[in-house]
Amino acid sequence: MKKIIIKKSQNADTRTCDCSKVSKNELLESSKSHIEDVRQGLNLLALMIKKAGEKHDFTKIENIDEFYEDFKTNFEQTSWWEMHQKKERHHFNTDKYVQEDVNLIDVLEQIVDGVMAGMARSGKYRKEMPSAELLLKAYENTADLLLDNLQVQP
Repeated sequence: MKKIIIKKSQNADTRTCDCSKVSKNELLESSKSHIEDVRQGLNLLALMIKKAGEKHDFTKIENIDEFYEDFKTNFEQTSWWEMHQKKERHHFNTDKYVQEDVNLIDVLEQIVDGVMAGMARSGKYRKEMPSAELLLKAYENTADLLLDNLQVQP
């Protein structure tokens, strides 16, 4: 993935500049630069969400034979189900299947999965709330993901 390039800009925040020395035009230009930076970051996350949607539940297709074998037993046999939870990032309701780098994209995919599956199958959404700890970890990992894909130019 190509890194996002942003320019160093200290002029749009009173915590990082002497506001008495920043002109209105400098403030305007710094604000426009910041808005563009945020747009790029959100576009990166949107691209990652799109990829998650394209890859969603790939183990149901790639491993249809194993899926069908577990399905036939009403999931009393769970070899496919365990593999599915391990490989599919949006399955994190069992601690041992939480990805170390779980992020908010995974959380969004899990929410969408639950809403779509519930409404299509039973007409009801069954909430599967992640823990506060998992949400904090996903928040931090999402920030790290952006930092890893970012380069600041002087």
